[in-house]
Amino acid sequence: MRQIKIGNTNFSASAIAFGIMRMNKLSVDEAVKALETAHDTGINFIDSSDIYGHGKSEEIFGEALEKSSLSRDDFYIQSKTGIFEDESQNFKTTRYDFSKEHIIKSVDGILSRMKIDYLDSLLLHRPDALMDPAEIAAAFDELQKDGKVRHFGVSNFNPMQVELLQAGLSQKLLINQLQLSVMHTGPIDFNIHTNMTDARSIDHDRGVLDYSRLHNMTVQAWSPFQYGQIEGNFIGNPMFPEVNDVLQKLADKKGVSKNAIAAAWILRHPAIGQVIIGTMTPEHIVDSAKGAGVSLTAQEWYDIYLAAGNDLP
Repeated sequence: MRQIKIGNTNFSASAIAFGIMRMNKLSVDEAVKALETAHDTGINFIDSSDIYGHGKSEEIFGEALEKSSLSRDDFYIQSKTGIFEDESQNFKTTRYDFSKEHIIKSVDGILSRMKIDYLDSLLLHRPDALMDPAEIAAAFDELQKDGKVRHFGVSNFNPMQVELLQAGLSQKLLINQLQLSVMHTGPIDFNIHTNMTDARSIDHDRGVLDYSRLHNMTVQAWSPFQYGQIEGNFIGNPMFPEVNDVLQKLADKKGVSKNAIAAAWILRHPAIGQVIIGTMTPEHIVDSAKGAGVSLTAQEWYDIYLAAGNDLP
């Protein structure tokens, strides 16, 4: 498994990360199998959030880790906070909450559910329009001082939001987690269509990929096999015959699955450090993880990009 550096640290992590969003649907024994399979492929990075399965995913993870042959030290464990689900409204998201009280309470809950003493990194899940950098800084300082969180980052933030938050922090923001896949290429389209007037030339993300490279932030790609705003899986989907045909031809050529090629396509971009896979099926974990070992030529990368319905100006 290819290793990458997280931000400006010396910590090496697998280029494929294991996301546990769907772990709440597994029994503990099934979760043990998924964790051990991920570890056997070389994955040493776990990604979570306090809202996954309304907390149940982290509970199952904690029980599975305890029951497995693995230990806390086998993984870099990351979770996210900031999305407030109202239990009285059937867990409807009613606000984003970056208050010190919510952040600290959330981390305590995460640690309890996952049965661990600290997080390697904590990300703020989605931008809070009311965020106060000073209050976030107070929460981060306390969590770091108490040994509950080692590093910090963000998810779905644009560069100006990162700048605003970073200006108030004593810690360096190491990570930005963004949606990116063969069929979700907005941040890439903008760069290719610079100085054009078509729809793909619109910069929805304020140059987030270039910003991340300049500031040594690790970009983690979530939903790597989804199209649209997580409308569904494009791999093997008859709605997308052309891209599946190109993925299959490359998969046959390189002796891996289409999932591995789709993951390798993301990792071929110089701004992307990690791909977060969310499958809980052991054989799919193995297949997808092989993407970290696949090398694509520039032409192969562009062939996939064009087959996905994109164009070049």
